[in-house]
Amino acid sequence: MAEKTWIKKVKEFERDLILNEKSPATVKKYLKEIENLFYFLDGGEISKNRLIEYRASLQREYKAQTINVKLSAINAFLEFSGLSDCRVKFVKVQKKSFIEENRELKEDEYKSLLMSAKKKGNIRLYHILLTLCGTGIRISELRYITANAVLQGRAEINMKGKHRVVLLPNELKNRLKDYMSLKNISQGCVFITKNGNPVDRSNIFHEMKRLSAAAGVEKQKVYPHNFRHLFARTFYAVEKNLSHLADILGHSSIETTRIYVASSYKNFDKILDKMQLII
Repeated sequence: MAEKTWIKKVKEFERDLILNEKSPATVKKYLKEIENLFYFLDGGEISKNRLIEYRASLQREYKAQTINVKLSAINAFLEFSGLSDCRVKFVKVQKKSFIEENRELKEDEYKSLLMSAKKKGNIRLYHILLTLCGTGIRISELRYITANAVLQGRAEINMKGKHRVVLLPNELKNRLKDYMSLKNISQGCVFITKNGNPVDRSNIFHEMKRLSAAAGVEKQKVYPHNFRHLFARTFYAVEKNLSHLADILGHSSIETTRIYVASSYKNFDKILDKMQLII
């Protein structure tokens, strides 16, 4: 296929992604992966063998999970272009029985972050942390925490064609009401920038990283999704119901939820010691 034809096909694919309500970040990511593929092909034709070679080249540089994200974008483009036969299989990933402890945010570290946010006078970030960890919502779902949601005690989240209701714990609801009163917020999103726009991941991510230093918590542990993981582990410790937890988190697959509640390496090690099979 000629270069001009491929450029046209990529543009059509971009329009299709937008029509299917993919986020701007996802569209950008998909197009970047297609660009990387064409760079690898260096003017050559797309074929199954070349795609297998490309996957092999990725395996020399990236971890399996990262490779599979890249292949997902490429396979979607191939299918759209009528080249389904050229799609390649994902790299097999063996599920871990435990999570890396240096990435796991613990409850005491979460409390240290809250105390530091309050001490620094960053009341907005303080309440964002409370909300993320108190509900288990994604950072992208924070905009659904509106004044009306707080008054109702429930947020209705619509993301990627899915709808779910998230209940706000009574104590969180009361804290957010106080925050709204302090900030004179009576409608719309509760967490907004100085310009009145809903806060986004980049705003919060940088604030969290600065807070981690003040709280004495390792930076790699402090990122938005880790508060969701802490919520999941805490919920599961109280109610050992994986299916219920999956519904609360909005997971389509219960296998995704299993990752969230995996034990730390240290806990896994304790279990092995308790077995006392090495005598």
